[in-house]
Amino acid sequence: MIYGKMWTVVRPTVGIPLFLGAVAVGSFSVHLALLTNTTWVKGFLEGGQSTKSGAASTAPVAPAAKK
Repeated sequence: MIYGKMWTVVRPTVGIPLFLGAVAVGSFSVHLALLTNTTWVKGFLEGGQSTKSGAASTAPVAPAAKK
């Protein structure tokens, strides 16, 4: 373990929950920032259709080669 000496200063019963809590708070804050500062995430999560989906269906398709 690279940081084995760290556990002589911080007990694992305190350090591990503190680390996991910091990761959870950081992740929550990033997701909250995405939801509040963008318009496309809410539409995506609600299942809204993209405006580009219609353009993909009108693309020409090459005919299949005959044998």
